[in-house]
Amino acid sequence: MDKALNIGRTGLISAIDIGSSKVCCFVGRTGSDGRLKVLGLGHQAAKGMRAGAIVDMEAVRTSVLAAIHGAETMAGETIHEAFVNVSAGQPVSGALNVEIPVAGNEVSRLDVERVLEEGRHRTAGTDRTVLHFIPVGYRVDAQAGVRDPRGMYGETLGADIHVVTAGAGAVRNLTTCLNACQVEVSSMVVSPYAAALATLVEDEMELGATLIDMGGGTTSIAAFINGAMVYTDAIPVGGNHVTNDIALGLSTPVSQAERIKALYGTVAAGPGDDELQIDVPILGEEDSGAINQIPRSLLVGIVRPRLEETFELVRERLESHGLGAAARRIVLTGGASQLQGMKQLAEPMLDRQVRIGRPVNFAGLAQAACGPAFSVTAGLLKYAAQRHAAEPGWVNAVSSASRGMFGRFGGWLRENF
Repeated sequence: MDKALNIGRTGLISAIDIGSSKVCCFVGRTGSDGRLKVLGLGHQAAKGMRAGAIVDMEAVRTSVLAAIHGAETMAGETIHEAFVNVSAGQPVSGALNVEIPVAGNEVSRLDVERVLEEGRHRTAGTDRTVLHFIPVGYRVDAQAGVRDPRGMYGETLGADIHVVTAGAGAVRNLTTCLNACQVEVSSMVVSPYAAALATLVEDEMELGATLIDMGGGTTSIAAFINGAMVYTDAIPVGGNHVTNDIALGLSTPVSQAERIKALYGTVAAGPGDDELQIDVPILGEEDSGAINQIPRSLLVGIVRPRLEETFELVRERLESHGLGAAARRIVLTGGASQLQGMKQLAEPMLDRQVRIGRPVNFAGLAQAACGPAFSVTAGLLKYAAQRHAAEPGWVNAVSSASRGMFGRFGGWLRENF
């Protein structure tokens, strides 16, 4: 779902990650050395989101505005267009095989365009929006696995296409929310694809790897082989479910459960866990200072089962789609992947080599924003830079227009107060 984008002479680009737990906005530019430099960033706790979907439009709009304002203030620019992630609408993969006759002639650029246009025609007219339309390989007669068929001769030209779609309603809600913030959606990118662009190295994409983005409301998957994404999926379980389990298991407020998870959460039991005591504020007590003390081993017993369930679901999805080569190496990223012991838990459960993925090859990215929680936002910037390199005719997506960076916030204040 791409438009003719406005990147322009200045090369400025912007990205907005709207997740279940946070909203993050980056403004960046590609430097002369080819590296992406982040000029401004802003992030805000997400409100009005559940499992990656909008459930309260105004609450989401407020969170998005706050994140955009932080990025604009740091960058000294105003965002008018942005690349946005999609994790709602149950994004799913589909394989499409298309074939056209070429009558023994040399395959030309127009023939390639024709076979892809035939594929697009077959995906039209459904209640789902096409997010990605990726040619995985071509066929000339019986010869499969052709990367570039131009210049070859044959009777037929075929294309194997990976199509990623999402529910049209969820996509429209996201677009409406951004438009209400006076931001046009330049392009939508499914969340694990964006995260993979930020964290996977080229050899991993070529040889085969699967990216697992462990977000607040969903855990999403993107599998790569021969440099192309061949499968994506999403499971409606994420870090917020761990937080809720802690809140229920320890009878403590959700905000305190999140704090306990961040400070003490682990999936690997340690020798001193029975002795280490954690202070837990008691839910509903009139005395705000009332606390309970529990051993860390009890916390491990709450956190670990939920994550074991998550990896079981991931393994089932990978096995059911026969992703052998693409699943040889697993890269975990996203905020929930930062819990202690995740790598040690994932490797035996997925029976694969696992590493934790963080954004790589980004200049100017603050230390606090270099972690796995910011992989999607960083990947959106990289996606934008790749599109810009492929289509240099775009015009500016971010500019310091005369209305100024505070115009959008001022308008929101006038509307609501």
